[in-house]
Amino acid sequence: MEIFDLEKTSLALEEALLFVKELASKNGIILFVSGKKEASKILRSVAENLSLPVVAGRWIGGTLTNFSEIKKRISRFLNLKAKREKGELEKYTKKERLLIDREIDELDMKFGGIVSMKELPDALFVVDSKEENTAVREARSLNIPVISLSGSDCNLEEVDYPIPGNDSSLSSIEFFISRLEKAYKEGGEKTGQFQSK
Repeated sequence: MEIFDLEKTSLALEEALLFVKELASKNGIILFVSGKKEASKILRSVAENLSLPVVAGRWIGGTLTNFSEIKKRISRFLNLKAKREKGELEKYTKKERLLIDREIDELDMKFGGIVSMKELPDALFVVDSKEENTAVREARSLNIPVISLSGSDCNLEEVDYPIPGNDSSLSSIEFFISRLEKAYKEGGEKTGQFQSK
């Protein structure tokens, strides 16, 4: 069982939420990242609600540091998908179509969550900075701030806005992500990006 100093967690969370609000008020883009099964569904849902990119699965090395190449792969994915939807793949043999379908599925799995990302994000939010150390390293090398829900086995020094908390429990992940979502919406209300309810 992990033990956290709740006062420290609360202060760290407030600091991260202020940063998120500020970012949203400038239409900043946060890329949500987690390969954890516990986090993927909620991460996808929140990213979709906020129209933000998400990597809910294995991080592809170079997603940030080799972004120009990643953009080419996204472009191929969108191109093939559009051709399939328009029926333009009918001219291929059944076997060729099967191979193209497989490629579309594979590209979707890898890049489907980041098709809206036309440029590098303004920040990353990761669940478990130790597990997502490649993403954290890439962001740091490009001076992209990292917000992280980090368990006791994580090095908080590697992250700009570490939130010490349980990064393996679904209820904990949901709690922190829902607070982040709320803060982003509040910040976005200033720009008219989100309507206040």
